[in-house]
Amino acid sequence: MSCVLMWFRNDLRIHDNTALAAAARQGQVVAVFLRSLPQWQGYGHGPNKLEFWGRGVSALRDDLAGLNIPLLHRDIEAYDHAPATLLAIARETGAKALHFNREYPLDEQRRDQAVATTFARAGLTAVAHHDATTFAPGELLTGNGDYFRVFTPFAKAWHRELSAERLAPRDTPSPQSLPAIAPDPLPPTSHDGERPVSTDDWPAGAEPAADRLERFLRFRGRHYARQRDVPAFHGTSELSPYLALGMISHRQCLQAVLGENHGQLAEGDVGLVTWVNELVWREFYQHVAAGFPRVCQHRAFQQHTEALAWRSDEVGFRAWCEGRTGYPIVDAGMRQLVQTGWMHNRLRMITAMFLSKHLLIDWRHGEAFFLHHLVDGEFCANNGGWQWAASTGTDAAPYFRVFNPTTQSSRFDPEGAFIAKFVPELAGLPPKDRLAPSAEQRRQTRYPPPIVDHKAARLRALDAFKALKPD
Repeated sequence: MSCVLMWFRNDLRIHDNTALAAAARQGQVVAVFLRSLPQWQGYGHGPNKLEFWGRGVSALRDDLAGLNIPLLHRDIEAYDHAPATLLAIARETGAKALHFNREYPLDEQRRDQAVATTFARAGLTAVAHHDATTFAPGELLTGNGDYFRVFTPFAKAWHRELSAERLAPRDTPSPQSLPAIAPDPLPPTSHDGERPVSTDDWPAGAEPAADRLERFLRFRGRHYARQRDVPAFHGTSELSPYLALGMISHRQCLQAVLGENHGQLAEGDVGLVTWVNELVWREFYQHVAAGFPRVCQHRAFQQHTEALAWRSDEVGFRAWCEGRTGYPIVDAGMRQLVQTGWMHNRLRMITAMFLSKHLLIDWRHGEAFFLHHLVDGEFCANNGGWQWAASTGTDAAPYFRVFNPTTQSSRFDPEGAFIAKFVPELAGLPPKDRLAPSAEQRRQTRYPPPIVDHKAARLRALDAFKALKPD
């Protein structure tokens, strides 16, 4: 039987993996992983994501060993080296074909096209598969044949065009005969002196991901609509790191919902339907990256907002990064991010809007800070969320949405329980006072005064956006 290469990237699983299933049907599989630390770090990925990625590859190697599939590991400096490296592996192993699952940000698409071209010139086959989303970018379009610019009509089209075939799980390969090629040892992840957060909260691999999905649906899924915005509760799935690196697939998640919700995704239990909507949001942002590649080049989706007069405020930016803005809910969210490598989604919106609207600091600075710290750092979702908060992205709502942090904490952390956990200097105050301490309470607890007045900051942001000329 001929040798076939399977190139793993952000799809670190053996179950429900389109490219792996296709490779196994064609021949004896040899798996490959290319680590490009300099380029990933250049993109802004920090130690939390890179450490999780490395542990995920280690878990994948163990799973592949159960199928007698060896995993070859190579370090490369940049994506430009991927074509020659993969071609050399093909020649070493005698492989005639390479399989991989597509990725949709611009640089990844260019990399994959270069690999396909190199293999074709060498008389070999490189097969790219669609796997990461239910619909490939370009399959869901508006009536005018354009990519969707707004989520709601995209979601309606997604549900309308959905079929059982699209959600059918891919075959898990059967164990193959013992390979003649030995797997490579995996090198340690380099942190450049910056240590990642504790790994206890994020065990890596497909098995922990499946366990987390099961526990979420069993205990919290039906309460998701009510609890997902309350950061003091463990009300979310916390599956985002696993989805970002493909330790679990979107199909596995949706199939699990179908099993819990009587075969329905758009109707039925409101908690489960709401969670499905979040999975569709994730897919939407991948379509946006493919359809509007300017967002992959540090540019705003709404092009006229590139003329916005962002402020240069290093002191304010550092206060935001360090959780010292004087707004407890903002500071709690930022401290959660730095301490745990993760942030509750409601807090991502609150903190991102505070930076881009209250401080009027360019959203790209916050996008980079998040990506550096997030264990679930994923370009499409992170960029889409930041541009949504900054009113530069795909959004039907106008620019005058500016969250009041104190009002947000009153709604979603009314007793200050989450604030008390991550801003412990305020834990001794009466619960309601944690949301907006008085000047005397701030002095006693050494908690800083607000670095900006909400009303004045809101008006400043509105004036800055009003000065723009829409497309």
